[in-house]
Amino acid sequence: MCGIVGLMGTSPVNQAIYEALTVVQHRGQDAAGIMTCEGERLFLRKSNGLVRDVFETRHMLRLRGNLGIGHCRYPTAGSSSSAEAQPLYTNSPYGIALAHNGNLTNATELRDLLYREDLRHLNTDSDSEILLNVFAHELQQGGKLQLSPDDIFSAVSAVHRRCRGGYAAVAMVTGYGLVAFRDPWGIRPLVFGSRETEHGREYMVASESVALDVLGFELERDLAPGEGILIDMDGKLHSRQCAEKPTTNPCLFEFVYFARPDSIIDDVSVYKARLRMGDTLAEKINREWPDHDIDVVIPIPDTSRTAALQVAFQLGVKYREGFMKNRYIGRTFIMPGQQQRKKSVRQKLNAIDLEFRGKNVLLIDDSIVRGTTSRQIIQMARDAGANNVYFASAAPPVRYPNVYGIDMPAASELIAHERNNAEICELIGADRLFYQELPDLLEAIRRGNPAIKGFDTSVFDGQYVTGDVSPDYLSRLAQERSDGAKQEREANYPGVIDLHNSN
Repeated sequence: MCGIVGLMGTSPVNQAIYEALTVVQHRGQDAAGIMTCEGERLFLRKSNGLVRDVFETRHMLRLRGNLGIGHCRYPTAGSSSSAEAQPLYTNSPYGIALAHNGNLTNATELRDLLYREDLRHLNTDSDSEILLNVFAHELQQGGKLQLSPDDIFSAVSAVHRRCRGGYAAVAMVTGYGLVAFRDPWGIRPLVFGSRETEHGREYMVASESVALDVLGFELERDLAPGEGILIDMDGKLHSRQCAEKPTTNPCLFEFVYFARPDSIIDDVSVYKARLRMGDTLAEKINREWPDHDIDVVIPIPDTSRTAALQVAFQLGVKYREGFMKNRYIGRTFIMPGQQQRKKSVRQKLNAIDLEFRGKNVLLIDDSIVRGTTSRQIIQMARDAGANNVYFASAAPPVRYPNVYGIDMPAASELIAHERNNAEICELIGADRLFYQELPDLLEAIRRGNPAIKGFDTSVFDGQYVTGDVSPDYLSRLAQERSDGAKQEREANYPGVIDLHNSN
């Protein structure tokens, strides 16, 4: 999962893109980058690290122009080398830069075709570079010195025909403007908005609506699945449906974990969806354990707080903040390796003993993925003096890999894969364990927008909406993208220099 931003302004956009990236930093903490355009010149700064650490004053001064795109990276493919930080750039044709959120499920086939048929060389293992080169090749096929909106939308249509998976992208075509498009299944989110300035109207595209809010842009709407938009150099907005049979299937994990609660995705308030998740989870606990002895409900910060509040209210028990979070440690789930995730849990959280001592505690988390964090937090609660530690997940059991941009590539790394509730409960060390039911989760989100008929539920039920995910593909994915494979790549390519990086 990554955060992407694109801005067509009437004045320099470097500071606005920087601020927007800090707002979507929760979507990726591995690397960050900004590329801007002034006339025919492009300016780039990208490197590993948080947004605040990648950009210094000297970098910002060099990022000139009223057009730009930004990216904060969370690695699911390739390595965490800064060579794969985005935006990525190709000079042919026209000069195109692209930032991408998601994963392509046919990346291997596309990589081969790009080399053998399109005669394009790829410099990284990133499927974002594949997406960039497919878009560039399709633009080049027109053979025109001057592009029209029709040419750009034709290229986006070809991208949709060739690429499969979940993807949202922002791109700059030098001399023509800002382009954005969303996959035909609507898996990955993308919104755009505008604001009026004394010099004219400005447009912004971002992964989440909260980025628009913070910069004073009015949310226009989500990009429709398969839609492409172009804001040309004159500031005029063009849009077109570029897919043949688009469907809306937003990723459930956006609502469960990734998105900020103050975001709106596909007309659904993430905050209200999480409130409803808490209601349905409490109903299940009351149904299965009506004579419970829970003394207090404690959330595991931060994303579970909203659901935990409703669970406590519905159960009629106290809600307390039992864990204090060190906000200078990144989100544990999206760290690029299991050892780093394990090490970070106790650095990130500290228990307040008086909220646990002598009590039967129900801990609420947004989900349980690998189980590493859950196991350590439960032990922290016991060490703080809890009599019994019960655990509840606002999401159903995560049993299958994610192939659309979330770092769950190997089923063997998922604690719920081929295990029942009792086995998971024992492994994480809880006295009782409750999971949200999938129909309840779907209803909690769909109630915010009844027009949504489908969702990407693949990590819970193994049903992949793109229809091209086979057991062989999942096996290959596990071999290529497991924690062990990532560590091996890092060991084999230490100190890689990014030829595009301007220090």
